[in-house]
Amino acid sequence: MSDNYRHRWGETNCIQMLVDTAQVIEIGDLVWCNTDDARPASALSFAGGLATSQERLVDDFLGVAMQRSRSGDTAAIRIATSGVFEFVTVSDTYELGDLVGAAEGTSLLEDQKVASLGDGHKDVNVERAIGRCAKTVATAATLVLVSIKSTVMTGGFQLGTASA
Repeated sequence: MSDNYRHRWGETNCIQMLVDTAQVIEIGDLVWCNTDDARPASALSFAGGLATSQERLVDDFLGVAMQRSRSGDTAAIRIATSGVFEFVTVSDTYELGDLVGAAEGTSLLEDQKVASLGDGHKDVNVERAIGRCAKTVATAATLVLVSIKSTVMTGGFQLGTASA
């Protein structure tokens, strides 16, 4: 997917992170930390299926890329660790506070697409969540506002959650 400036409002609390020279990251990509560099969601191994892959992304979730990195680039890029971002989603409805995770592509996670994790805001699938719906979507739509929270920088949505 091409560069998409997805930030809509709120503090982004940006960090700087190196990107491996072979990786390509676009503005608006969901990114995770691989030891000492940022990688797009699609670079995560999809072994174990969607739920397992979503959970692994959350374990090392950095945030949303605010700068691009082309193949061969060696400079660090800015990554937002919080804020509200507008993401593409499958046609669906969302309630305020619903948990949201990375969407499934063809045997990989999508870099700039999210999906509802179901069960409202009851924290049932919090281990797979990169964010929460920031505005109710009462009629099925293909865009959703998501308040993201970096696991690496803030503990994500798992921090302080009681187990179900």
